[in-house]
Amino acid sequence: MSENIPDARNDSNLEEKLLFIIKSFLIKLERNRSALAVSTRSSLDKDLGIDSIAKVELFHEIEDHFQLYLSDELLAQAITVNDILEALKVGHSKTSFKSDIIQSAPNATHFSAKSSQSLVELLLYWAKREPQRPHIYYQDEKGSEKIITFKLLLDNAQKVANGLYALGIRSHDTVAIMLPTSEAFFYCFMGVQLLGAVPVPIYPPFRPDKIEEYALREEKILKKAEVSVLITFDRAEKLSELLSAFIHSLKTVTTYEKLIAPNKKAPIQKVKEDHPALIQFTSGSTNIPKGVLLTHRNLLSNIECAGQAIDVRSNEVVVSWLPLYHDMGLIGCWFGSLYHACPLVIMSPLSFLSRPERWLWAIHYHRGTISAAPNFAYELCIKRIKEKDIEGLDLSTWRLSLNGAEAVNPRTVDGFIKKFQPYGFKPETFFPVYGLAESTVALCFPPIDRAPKIDRIDLMDYEKQRIATAVTDESTKHLKFVCCGQPIPEHEVRIVNEQNQELPERMIGSIQFKGPSTMQGYYNNIEATQAIFKEGWCETGDFGYFAEGEIYITGRKKDIIIKAGRNLFPEVIEDVTGQVNGVRKGAVVAFGVVDSRLGTEKLIIVAESQEHNKDMQSKMIQAIIERVTLAIGIPPDEVKIVSPNTIPKTSSGKLQRSQCKIMYESGSLTKWNLPLWLQVTKIFLKACLSKGLKKVSTILQFLYTCYVWLISIAIIIPVWLMVMLLSPAKSRSIARIGAKILLKLACIKIKIVDPSHSLKNNIAKVLVANHASYIDGLILYSILSDKFSFIVKKGVFKAPLLKNLMLKHQHFGVDREDFQKNIEDTQNIIDSLKNGRSLAVFPEGTFIAAKGLRAFKSGAFKIATENNLPVLPVALSGAREVLRSQEWLLKPNTIQVTVGALIYPNENSWQEMTRLQSQARAFIVSHCGESSIEM
Repeated sequence: MSENIPDARNDSNLEEKLLFIIKSFLIKLERNRSALAVSTRSSLDKDLGIDSIAKVELFHEIEDHFQLYLSDELLAQAITVNDILEALKVGHSKTSFKSDIIQSAPNATHFSAKSSQSLVELLLYWAKREPQRPHIYYQDEKGSEKIITFKLLLDNAQKVANGLYALGIRSHDTVAIMLPTSEAFFYCFMGVQLLGAVPVPIYPPFRPDKIEEYALREEKILKKAEVSVLITFDRAEKLSELLSAFIHSLKTVTTYEKLIAPNKKAPIQKVKEDHPALIQFTSGSTNIPKGVLLTHRNLLSNIECAGQAIDVRSNEVVVSWLPLYHDMGLIGCWFGSLYHACPLVIMSPLSFLSRPERWLWAIHYHRGTISAAPNFAYELCIKRIKEKDIEGLDLSTWRLSLNGAEAVNPRTVDGFIKKFQPYGFKPETFFPVYGLAESTVALCFPPIDRAPKIDRIDLMDYEKQRIATAVTDESTKHLKFVCCGQPIPEHEVRIVNEQNQELPERMIGSIQFKGPSTMQGYYNNIEATQAIFKEGWCETGDFGYFAEGEIYITGRKKDIIIKAGRNLFPEVIEDVTGQVNGVRKGAVVAFGVVDSRLGTEKLIIVAESQEHNKDMQSKMIQAIIERVTLAIGIPPDEVKIVSPNTIPKTSSGKLQRSQCKIMYESGSLTKWNLPLWLQVTKIFLKACLSKGLKKVSTILQFLYTCYVWLISIAIIIPVWLMVMLLSPAKSRSIARIGAKILLKLACIKIKIVDPSHSLKNNIAKVLVANHASYIDGLILYSILSDKFSFIVKKGVFKAPLLKNLMLKHQHFGVDREDFQKNIEDTQNIIDSLKNGRSLAVFPEGTFIAAKGLRAFKSGAFKIATENNLPVLPVALSGAREVLRSQEWLLKPNTIQVTVGALIYPNENSWQEMTRLQSQARAFIVSHCGESSIEM
């Protein structure tokens, strides 16, 4: 620190100077009335109208004046002037994050991990062959870097796995990771993977004033994902524990530090490519977030195909500030680097948002070649980075700057190239891409080494006929769209109309895709999964068109406003509105509200502004109406001016039009956030109520379980004695009657839906059913005829009482891990089929607590094919709620048994066996009420 600048930490006039800086800043923004209201208690947002963008500029002025460094975290968390004052009292001396050291390009490795079938195999492969190769350069907010090698990543991931294993986490369990960008995130994520469990990344709380909104959103996600353990950090641990009161499945809230305490070494699971690898929750820009379930095959296929398209090599350097709970940061940047063994330079998103030039300097120092960001990030660099901040910057090594995750703005493309070309940035480096979580991440890329291609189309043809007519005359009302190229290898994309018919070039329609990266479905959301798949194609929810074989994205389907016979796209309206003086850039949403009286939609515009004066707001509204009317020829029905940060955003910063529409219709747009203490109090009281109700529920379940055990003993003992004494034929009937009585007395109602009367058909068959609960066998036993033999896991035969019953009634034991092998006396099974008996099989082989239809073993279908027997698919719905895996307290419930039609084999072949398996599985997944883990 310079000697002639007083140390703010010892400055008796610190408060007075800070208030003066803030007042001067507001006057410079022409907010004289706000300047008069400045005090230490003033809210930066509500009282002074200082939004996130203005806050960055204010922080820079404060830092320059006091020569102190304000943390990136403070930028997100500071609510009042006093928060800044307290930070200044303990501030650190301001230092430059620039360095004279330029990293040399990494050496290419001669190894290739292309044969790996999972992320775990990838990590094990590189940790064995290149243990000391730098994998990650983690950069903190002061610019210091920590190098994480492949060996270090594996060693620390194993420690996390040990801790999770000690908590009872096993294969297929879901584990939520609520951590900021940090070393701990990488170790925790891979630790979950080593156990074969499924990580669920969720974003951590950043803004204290939005804590209630955050808690409500995360509660929905944690419930939907049925997480068993939540890994968080110290400051969020208390909030997470409060959240656990609402999440039935959540057993433990822990931290990285607790997990790495010494524990017995956990076994590393050898997972296959169809094993669930990740549940990635969508940003929810148009709807409630949905959990995209991806397998290891999905991830590795997408990374491999995208890598082929852009020719990624191991001597590349990837630079990223993208959050690790977002698919482009997690999969595109980290997993891509892991797959190709090229180093990843990563910093916190807050580091970028507070000082965007850090991103570019990281590329400079590490000789970065690939980096990705949404459009707003490039716009931020254009507007906020000053020449003095990038003196000496060299971007000549930057090969690909991917722009995706949101609409690519043509103005941003031109502006970024123009501003940074003098610093070595090449036009062909700018790389507009298209992707979505449902396709893992990447879907369409343009050719490399080509400058961005921009298409100009006629506005009226676009709105009235959905035709993308190319125009060259600048005077014609037109729109510009950026080309996103062609599908990556092994993937297909098409444009269809409302009848699902493929459209020719320059006709605007729905974008659909298919390929090996296509998700398995939305986790625990079978309705949404079924809605998105059409005839083997997956809906993107986007509109677009092809021109010269390349795709252009025009917008989201759900956002279209139908008014006066025209299809109005909100982006056009929002762009025009954002140009009005006083309106916050990038803080405008337009949407339609149904007007049942006129049979059309009303056009509503909501715009954020720091302006609180009613007269000034009226002038702004009038200016918006005039500009929008001039641009599209239709005036908006209503324009609302709201305070900064009123329009809801997703975890990745996208504006939520649908949620804003709900707020508008409910009249909650103008409601302010409650004080932090009141939000926390509400969450605490709700948690207490939830815990109280949970305790009452547990007591009732315990009493009910005791009752069921008593009646079970009362029924099972006499039934077993009769079964042992009577002939096999009579004892089967007695056992079935006993099962029916037990279920009835336990208040478990069985509803059978059998439109084809397949159960009554006496021909020999192979019945296959989903396996969700301990009581599945009892349910089927109670409704099936005496001619069915069950094939169960061998462990059942270890219980003496059950063994005698199973043998007497001609049931068979198998190793559930391999149906083809270890069958006890295969010839006995075939003989029983020849004698007219039928088989009942659970082809999943096992069940776990989490919902979802697992992959089927092929043994039952092989037997059916080889013996020319029909397969009977049966879907059980509601059984999991009665008694889940790893739980011993019962719940009464109604269980629906849906019986399909018999599926007959046509020949004895592998293809026919696969057909039987696919058709049976398709029926069960559509009626069991749970999502498919493997489509």
